[in-house]
Amino acid sequence: MFAIFLDRNQKTPLYEQLYKSIRSMIEEGTLQSGEKVPSKRKLSAQLAISLVTVENAYAQLMAEGYLKSLPKSGIFVEHDIQPLFPQKNVQPSIPTQKPGERETWRYDFRTNVVDPELFPYAQWAKMTREAILSLGHESINEVDPQGAYGLRKAISEYLSVYRGIHSDPAQIIVGAGSEYLLGLVIQLLGPDCVVALENPGYAKIAKTFQSHQITTVPIALDDQGLRIDLLEKSKATLVHLTPSHQFPSGVIMPVGRRSQLLNWASGGANRYILEDDYDSEFRFSGMPIPAMQGMDRNGKVIYFNSFSKSLAPSLRISYMVLPWDLVPRYRKSLTFYACSVPIFEQKMVETWMNGGFFERHVFRMRNAYKERRDLIIQALQGSALSSVISISHHDAGLHFLLHVQNGMNEEELVSSAKNMGVRVYGYSDYFLAPDSELNDATVVIGYSAFPSADIVPAICALEKAWLPSLITE
Repeated sequence: MFAIFLDRNQKTPLYEQLYKSIRSMIEEGTLQSGEKVPSKRKLSAQLAISLVTVENAYAQLMAEGYLKSLPKSGIFVEHDIQPLFPQKNVQPSIPTQKPGERETWRYDFRTNVVDPELFPYAQWAKMTREAILSLGHESINEVDPQGAYGLRKAISEYLSVYRGIHSDPAQIIVGAGSEYLLGLVIQLLGPDCVVALENPGYAKIAKTFQSHQITTVPIALDDQGLRIDLLEKSKATLVHLTPSHQFPSGVIMPVGRRSQLLNWASGGANRYILEDDYDSEFRFSGMPIPAMQGMDRNGKVIYFNSFSKSLAPSLRISYMVLPWDLVPRYRKSLTFYACSVPIFEQKMVETWMNGGFFERHVFRMRNAYKERRDLIIQALQGSALSSVISISHHDAGLHFLLHVQNGMNEEELVSSAKNMGVRVYGYSDYFLAPDSELNDATVVIGYSAFPSADIVPAICALEKAWLPSLITE
């Protein structure tokens, strides 16, 4: 007799309850391989349920391979089923976190965000409809692996006007994030490459290369950017750079150092420079700094950029410009990868750029971010902290360095700010390898998404954190 109990008060149908009960008995070994099970009529009578209910449950079990019917013999458990091991009750080793849940702060000087209030929601919604209606029938079924031609053409024209880069749409590859594009470069240039990385730098880049088992070499910086003398002593064949605004130091690489790096790259057939131009749109004084790729005469620079800072990080639309000699190699070996950005989003950005909206949006953002930066600097210089701080590399990008000389080290600066509900980021956290010469108490201040109304309260909180003598009982 089957020890099966059905609950007629449940919303789950009786046949499904019966099916699950028998399946569990087979998986647990209560019903063993080759064992005969009750006939449909017998089980129907035993459980006081309809014959149709039993037939439906048995039919599902046979369809999934748990039972088989032998003519004139009956219904049996399949011979090749082995009992499953009981589930281990193992608690996760990391704390569970609800979607969207993160540690909250009263004030957070993050660097990897944009101001959601500046996103052009109304225009974007209008462009979405126009982009979808303008899609050709062929675009629904197939997109070029390099990305939609119209978007690549718009990017090429933008780079020519604003970044001094002369490129052809055939050189441009669109992808969902720099990690994806770097993965293509690794496959294009081979797994034996050694990559030199700026130290300090963006840790995510190092992790991306290391996840592909690529050897990375941290190279220290000086006041002109990555040190060419250390690069020449390394075994690197690639070097990843942020020359227009080094992250996080903020150093802008001068033309002399750029020419040295281009000459280094020209000194080997397999040497290339990976130029990351991540926030080049935001320069607040003087003329824009041209991209290094515009100086390249020997096809040694692979240029990277994205719409993360200029539109939104969540769009996940990035692109790279390959030197001409790498384009045939890419077309021959890597076009089996489908473009990782949906055609609808590509068409939206294309429409946005071709209509002149992109340039106007960047101009609006640049003005808003400059105003916010000025307010933060004015608040700092007008505070009690003015005598113990100095600010550097604030003319470009969306962050600056704040040097504090109040007797605290960097760890104490970050910790005391945290106690006041303010999140600042230690400069040393961005080092890929320790620097014995680093003894400056410095924090990185990002302001792109910092609400203007919070500036004065946040600076007041930092005063109390870093000048505790100001706190009165």
